[in-house]
Amino acid sequence: MSRAILIYAENRDGKLRQVAMETLGAAQIIANEGDKIYAFVTGSQITEAVSAILPYDADQVVAMEHADLEHYNPDAYLAAMTAVLDQIKPDVVLFGHTAIGRDLAPLVAAYLQAGQISDVTAIEKEDGEATFTRPLYAGKAFEKRVFESTPAVVTIRPNNIKPAEASETPASPNVEDIAYPAPSLRTIVKDVVRKTTGKIDLTEAKIVISGGRGVKSEDGFKPLEELADLLGGAVGASRGACDAGYCDYSLQIGQTGKVVTPEIYIACGISGAIQHLAGMSQSRVIIAINKDPEAPIFKVADYGIVGDLFDIVPLLTEEFRKVLV
Repeated sequence: MSRAILIYAENRDGKLRQVAMETLGAAQIIANEGDKIYAFVTGSQITEAVSAILPYDADQVVAMEHADLEHYNPDAYLAAMTAVLDQIKPDVVLFGHTAIGRDLAPLVAAYLQAGQISDVTAIEKEDGEATFTRPLYAGKAFEKRVFESTPAVVTIRPNNIKPAEASETPASPNVEDIAYPAPSLRTIVKDVVRKTTGKIDLTEAKIVISGGRGVKSEDGFKPLEELADLLGGAVGASRGACDAGYCDYSLQIGQTGKVVTPEIYIACGISGAIQHLAGMSQSRVIIAINKDPEAPIFKVADYGIVGDLFDIVPLLTEEFRKVLV
């Protein structure tokens, strides 16, 4: 029997996020012959996002545009989702494991009375059944789970599942506009003040340069920002640096912050407390820079440099500039 698989194609300010492509890639892994994949795009100005997803071979794109959906609001977005869920009646619903996905997915699971598997980092399929892998205990162990019934809700950790690839001859799926149900909202989001000015979302960055207490001050992040700009990466921080007031908490990586899985993670002046490792230990390559040769971060690092970050980081920037510029 064919199934309906619905992905939430997350966008920001009308631009499709990379995790949307990864979520669609996950749907393509899960799908069996005859299954239909729906991509749901919502927001206040979504023309660009809808156009961006068309070449990626979803069977149908569902769009919902309304002023209430300009900024994420749980009441408004759940109302939007339920309108789509009631029409499509999906067997599987996929979200990115982002700030929005982590909040919205459980609401959808409760509405559908569905099981949920969160923070999936790998998907395997055998005999038509998908097995989902997710980390436990700050990445020290992994478990594999399967659904015994449908509907099912899944969140995908960014930078782990291979994104869908654009088709050279896209099938030009239908774009169906669904009316926003205009519920009575308990809260209204008037504006969102972003304290970070980075061009790249931290959770989707391929390269992350992070600073800890070793940066010593707010100005201590400037060499890290220069290196990140040169490499096309993003800047993160440990909780220690955030608590010390060196940077905003929106940059925090760790158990109580963001979880990142970049291809390259450079830890500068970070000791390597278990709480921080929980947010970055699954990075492809970890490079640690620290004056203390006994710092715990070196135990998880693929490459380690013992030295002052204020000497090492400018040297790295200089050498990379020679190669890249």
